[in-house]
Amino acid sequence: MKLSYWEYKTWLRNVDFTIVGSGIVGLNCALQLRKRYPSAKIVVLEKGILPQGASTKNAGFACFGSLSEILDDLNSHSEEEVVNLVKRRVKGLQLLRKTLGDTTIDYQGWGGYELFTEEDAALYEACLEKKDSINQLLYSVFDGKVFSEVANTFHFEKIQSRYIFNQFEGQIDTGKMMQALLQKAVSQNIHILNSVSVDAFSEAGNTVHIQTNHFDFYTNKLLIATNGFASQLLNENVQPARAQVLITKPIKNLHIKGTFHLDKGYYYFRNIDNRILFGGGRNLDFIGEQTTEFAETELIQQKLEALLQTTILPNRTFEIDHRWSGIMGVGTQKKAIVKALSSHVFCGVRLGGMGVAIGSLVGKELADLI
Repeated sequence: MKLSYWEYKTWLRNVDFTIVGSGIVGLNCALQLRKRYPSAKIVVLEKGILPQGASTKNAGFACFGSLSEILDDLNSHSEEEVVNLVKRRVKGLQLLRKTLGDTTIDYQGWGGYELFTEEDAALYEACLEKKDSINQLLYSVFDGKVFSEVANTFHFEKIQSRYIFNQFEGQIDTGKMMQALLQKAVSQNIHILNSVSVDAFSEAGNTVHIQTNHFDFYTNKLLIATNGFASQLLNENVQPARAQVLITKPIKNLHIKGTFHLDKGYYYFRNIDNRILFGGGRNLDFIGEQTTEFAETELIQQKLEALLQTTILPNRTFEIDHRWSGIMGVGTQKKAIVKALSSHVFCGVRLGGMGVAIGSLVGKELADLI
């Protein structure tokens, strides 16, 4: 397809900044650049009809890591690194809430819970044993005790008798968040071009030549914010990780409120619109789920349904309304990759399944590299 003179002139000529990916990171990066460069031409390229990847697919957890996940991180990270990871997630959530407002994103501070199955007795005991020391480790971040034990008030079954509760966690409406970010970007004269995928890029003098599936053009600076799809453009330590999700039809008198983690965070569920949204199961097939293909598998979907029936909604009738998947970006380290690849090309990727928490901050840091 050949573009007209008008199309090139309006959208693709004299481009100062091109951002690949219109998710949480990409749009926050664009908004930060607009603050600093009021008259710059900023173009965002998005390969999906909507922000594709994880930004519109995630569960909407405003969280920063369950107790078992933090303990697991301490096996591969130093205490200082783990505290910094948590600090960044808290800072990122604060930035998201400040940028859009709690009402806009429907933030609800109902807290977060970690459940332990009957088979996970050893993990449960280990978490109880370490709870106080982790609270002490994180005290400076929250100025308060993070984790406590609470009774099984939601009447889940086949789990340990008590949960570990995190008073500082909450939940948001993912769709409202992304719609607000898109509206904010458009209102600030940021051009968002959908259904455009970047095939290749190369530096040419003081500019970057970008080849897409529809057209070629030049930009002064290129910023890559494609997270789970980063390996298609970059040679960095980040791989795709698919997350499968389902949601029930509305359930009468649903009393479950909060965000819930199960099995070291590999399963997660929450309430939304009198429904239960439930996702995870990547640990059943790590190799198969290391993909950029949006799809659901029988293995994982059946496991999600089984856990709903036996553990989360025992003795309740429910129907599955919808299923989907999203693509995260993960690696051997939890820390996001935010760096200059050259004097004209930059990236902010590998959010490690914490996009809602750190996406706003990574977007700001990506813009700060300019």
